[in-house]
Amino acid sequence: MKKYFLICILLFVSFGAFAQKFAYVDTEYILKHLPDYKSSLNQLNVLSQQWQKQIDNNFVEIDKMYKAYQADQVLLTEDMRKRRENDIIEKEKQAKEFQRKIFGPEGELFQARTKLLNPIQESVTKAVAEIAKAKLLDFIFDKSSEATMMIYASSGYDVSNDVIKKLGYKPDSGIK
Repeated sequence: MKKYFLICILLFVSFGAFAQKFAYVDTEYILKHLPDYKSSLNQLNVLSQQWQKQIDNNFVEIDKMYKAYQADQVLLTEDMRKRRENDIIEKEKQAKEFQRKIFGPEGELFQARTKLLNPIQESVTKAVAEIAKAKLLDFIFDKSSEATMMIYASSGYDVSNDVIKKLGYKPDSGIK
């Protein structure tokens, strides 16, 4: 009797699983088709390079100060040595603080990335949701996400091109 009951439950659950509809998208593929995304990435790269150059210049200046200190160390009085050591330490603290302010987890680069890329990601998410509703899909996975372990997926379930069309662009089969 228990076996019969278990088989009935498994059959009932398996029929419920077949009723669900799945699909997937490849957000990397989608984002490659969006000119706004490419433009935003270019802006972020330019900002990042400018800030990195400033940080590199700060550390070069600190290195020069340290080398000059080492060269003059023998000629300096104890008070002058302490003052120059403190100047170097303070300059290094300022450079590291500036680096953290720019490239830290809540830094200016992170904020710029959020400001530039969030609207694009939101439009992609909205398009995916609209396609899911239109095609009566229960789940849409992201193929390019590292958290989603998709070992195999039939291309029949790929709705990436539909998302690109929904966003108003033309998919190109050569990019993927």
